[in-house]
Amino acid sequence: MKARVKWIDNRSFMGQTESGHAIAFGAAQDGLKPGPSPMELLLLGTGGCAAYDVVHILERGREPVENVEVEIDATRAETDPKVYTRIHMHFILRGEGLNPAKVERAISLSIGKYCSASAMMAATAELTHDFEIV
Repeated sequence: MKARVKWIDNRSFMGQTESGHAIAFGAAQDGLKPGPSPMELLLLGTGGCAAYDVVHILERGREPVENVEVEIDATRAETDPKVYTRIHMHFILRGEGLNPAKVERAISLSIGKYCSASAMMAATAELTHDFEIV
């Protein structure tokens, strides 16, 4: 896997993946923010990785999943490097007749076994989760 990051100006960067997708990111400067910060992108990647797995696992189990959202609340260390020390993921699932035990299993499998991003984040952060079915 390859990616490229190009400095645009000030604290703004453009990232492009090998698949051709691009995203502007950086830090706020002079009141302007070009996009998410690199650390915000890490949280989005972790939530996206986990959500992808949960959908995949539930669909393979023939569960009637219609929607999955992940709300992420994280804390960072106060000293450099300011790594994440705590990450809580709250999953909100929609689907008529979803089995709560199967939802819990899918989330646990994702965070504990399949999601590469969660595995990396767990090196510095305590990962917790909960869920609700609406």
